[in-house]
Amino acid sequence: MSKVRIKFNENPKAPNTGADVSLLSKEVAEKVRAFHRTFPAYAPTPLARLTKLASHLGLGEVLVKDESYRFGLNAFKVLGGSYAVGKILAEKLGKDISEVSCEYLRSQEASDAVGDITFASTTDGNHGRGLAWAAEQFNKKAIIYMPKGSAPVRRDNIKAHGAECTITELNYDDCVRMASEKAQENGWVTVQDTAWEGYTEIPNAIMQGYTTLALEALEQMQGQEFLPTHIFLQAGVGCFAGAMLGFFMSVYGEKCPKFIIVEPDAANCYYVSACAEDGKPHTVDGDLLTLMAGLACGEPNLTSWEMLLDYPVAFASCEDKLAATGMRVLGAPIKGDPPVTSGESGAATMGLLYWLMQTEEGREAKERLELNENSTVLCFSTEGDTSPELYKEIMWSCKNSL
Repeated sequence: MSKVRIKFNENPKAPNTGADVSLLSKEVAEKVRAFHRTFPAYAPTPLARLTKLASHLGLGEVLVKDESYRFGLNAFKVLGGSYAVGKILAEKLGKDISEVSCEYLRSQEASDAVGDITFASTTDGNHGRGLAWAAEQFNKKAIIYMPKGSAPVRRDNIKAHGAECTITELNYDDCVRMASEKAQENGWVTVQDTAWEGYTEIPNAIMQGYTTLALEALEQMQGQEFLPTHIFLQAGVGCFAGAMLGFFMSVYGEKCPKFIIVEPDAANCYYVSACAEDGKPHTVDGDLLTLMAGLACGEPNLTSWEMLLDYPVAFASCEDKLAATGMRVLGAPIKGDPPVTSGESGAATMGLLYWLMQTEEGREAKERLELNENSTVLCFSTEGDTSPELYKEIMWSCKNSL
């Protein structure tokens, strides 16, 4: 039997919010996407419509944004890293990011004007790979640190873009602190996808970078005349979940969908913070080891903290088996639906949705969330098979089965 703990937000502020989400508005997203469009590798990723699955689960529509196609890097994270790096370089040139392009920033003229610069970060895999790729595009250096337990293949993917990359003996949050200290000592620029006191500008730019995929999804849904009633969002540090929540709140206003936050049991800082009911962010200590490596973060991102505390209708803390189930549901679809190659963190939300709709244990939560034949559910598969051998083990050998 799969274990899921759900904390309901009894008085969520959405949809009658009044929250300031101008940082993540549609206008901001259009500016962000205009920059991303200057990259030769840019193309919108698919929005998979899983009609047969929706019918099987008793839902109206199930939509999945498939980020395994993003920039050829198999994950969405590159959107945040590339936009943040673009803004940093533009500012050093005395320009707004709307005044520069990928081609210009990689030119000899821009490179000479900026001079030598080294970007540093901590990653579970996808953010570091995206940052390394962005640095490579602009002929800059990247130094990446990974927490203990990281898959060597993810390290190798980062090094393939010319970056230095080391797997440490620290958990994720301690690794973040160590990388930041080294950056200060060596004059590097920290490009981290989480915020702390005194460090918010770059994480905010990373969050804004993610809105490109939200804008794409919005336009794809409008093309099919879909209005989502529920959006499931996975949370690691909360940067991605905050960006998606803020964007869709700014777009839909009073018609805002219900947001459900999904985390692994081993790194469930938002669930723990919601359960504390004191309005304060709480950390989760320990090794943070989970199948969902991209979500193995124990400290909430301060930039997105208030939104992710106040506006979701529920927080779910899930064991690893749910992610494995989500991978199989997406990767081996009912005939007629398109397959979605989704990695462990990417499939976490689908695993929870399946549990809610298909198990007796999930029935009460399903009813409280009003998931039924009138529901249109949007999920984001944030990564593809970023650890190929693990993906095969789960898909072919049923590792982590329910």
